[in-house]
Amino acid sequence: MPQILDVTGLQALIDELLSRGFLVVGPAVRSEAVVHAEVRNVSQLPQGVQDEQSPGRYRLKAGSGQGAEVAFFGFTSAAQSWKPYFLPARQLVLSSSREGPEPTNDSPPVDTDRRPLALLGVRACDLHAIRIQDGILAERAFTDADYVNRRSGTFVVAVTCANPGGTCFCVSMGTGPKADSGFDLRLAELTDRGRHRFLVEAGSERGAAVLGCLPASHADDDDEQAADAVVQGASQRMGRVLDTTDIRDLLYDNAEHSRWEDVADRCLSCGNCTLVCPTCFCTSFEDTTDLADTRMERERVWDSCFTGEYSHIHGGNVRSSTPARYRQWMTHKLASWIDQFGSSGCVGCGRCITWCPVGIDITEELAAIRADSGADRAHHP
Repeated sequence: MPQILDVTGLQALIDELLSRGFLVVGPAVRSEAVVHAEVRNVSQLPQGVQDEQSPGRYRLKAGSGQGAEVAFFGFTSAAQSWKPYFLPARQLVLSSSREGPEPTNDSPPVDTDRRPLALLGVRACDLHAIRIQDGILAERAFTDADYVNRRSGTFVVAVTCANPGGTCFCVSMGTGPKADSGFDLRLAELTDRGRHRFLVEAGSERGAAVLGCLPASHADDDDEQAADAVVQGASQRMGRVLDTTDIRDLLYDNAEHSRWEDVADRCLSCGNCTLVCPTCFCTSFEDTTDLADTRMERERVWDSCFTGEYSHIHGGNVRSSTPARYRQWMTHKLASWIDQFGSSGCVGCGRCITWCPVGIDITEELAAIRADSGADRAHHP
């Protein structure tokens, strides 16, 4: 049954998670952006903060509109996803030293004291992204042991999105604005009727156990209707739309479309889109040695299909041009990902649009290809 927490109850939730040994991570403002950071008190949350997101633009602003000035989760999304907590951008995997004739290999340090994470304020799109990465890195025949270790025991507090941004299209991808599963607790922040409160529902046994320790009261019909109105309002205010009809075949059939050249004229091949994407998981390895050549370290680092070296193999580069790299990224994300993993690789968070320095819009590029394909079918029945 849905229950109600007030702001004091939200602090009680944080305190309860801390008492259970979790490292609570939630939204906070750093360097004029909403990021994820350790949270111990509601005062650290971005209360009254909203964000403006459009192609190539991200700005914070004071909350405007009914209740926005008091909302803790009134922003659209954090600048970065939760991916770095489970798949670090840089990670030591091997070290070797040589003091005598034979080298000695050292195991990478293991953080045995690492506390399990409690993620506070996970949006539905990001929760879907976590589930996608779980399927790829933790649930296949060959698992990523470090990912599994970091992900193990994670407690998820999802929050229904109330203010989608100008680059959001989660409704098109079926991933939001309300989380449907994969959470321990789900909150809907309500500020109607002059009351600041949270409708909370348990999604797991341990979520119910935590909820049972909080100063919650039963939700009434008005509370549930207000939560439904938040979902409906957010669904109707998506900044972008992406038509997914036959999207896999559409992209496969247009591998030589002129649009790939058009977008390449603007694309910088910087890799920003892959870095902020919550589902991209490509990595590479970097080896470094000291000047005396007595110590070597190998690190796994995030990589991107936009870098020239990523597709380099013996004899040449498979994708040596920017059009080929953008086509690879977009076609993999929206089409061949379905063949590989059984779902789309896009959750509609819009970060790739927001953080592209030149404002390239994946929904716009697909719409252009679809429009041309429609015209071709009209002329060639």
